[in-house]
Amino acid sequence: MPEPREITDARTMRAYAHPTRLALLELIGREGEITATRAAEMLGESPGTMSWHLQTLAKYGFVEEAGSGKGRSRPWRVSSVRTSFDSTKADAGTKLAGDEMVRLMLERGRERQRQWFASRDSFGVGWERAAFVSESLVYLTADELDAIGEEITEIIARHSDRLEDRSKRPEGALPVSLTAYGHPLPPTESGN
Repeated sequence: MPEPREITDARTMRAYAHPTRLALLELIGREGEITATRAAEMLGESPGTMSWHLQTLAKYGFVEEAGSGKGRSRPWRVSSVRTSFDSTKADAGTKLAGDEMVRLMLERGRERQRQWFASRDSFGVGWERAAFVSESLVYLTADELDAIGEEITEIIARHSDRLEDRSKRPEGALPVSLTAYGHPLPPTESGN
């Protein structure tokens, strides 16, 4: 399993934290190599806009050219399947960029949940049973929470090779959004 590319600087986080770029990265992950023209058709944007976003993503190492072609007919692919972000030991500007990126990703996750609930009947009973939402209240130390986060990430990463290599996708596999987060809650008046 390849190590994730770790992002720790504000500029790269801001380049990633853009709704169109997140949609574009997901599209490339789902479709494989894609041109700006094809991305524009699929995302309802102009080819020029897609070209600009692809070049921005390339500048910060999220995508790379995938072969020959010129201009908007040049194919692109993701350059790293796994990316992690860390702004915990950063300056105020990087923390702000990291916060914005997380906010955008949470909003995107909520929108995907809304879309799922609106269309879940069209997927069939098997997918409806398999889909899940889990919420728990537990008491943990920071180290224990960190370990849980790493375990969840490892479970998800076991399937990340299917993003680039379609031959590893089992029959019937669909793209699945997995979002997990854990954080401490403010204590109650009694300290619990």
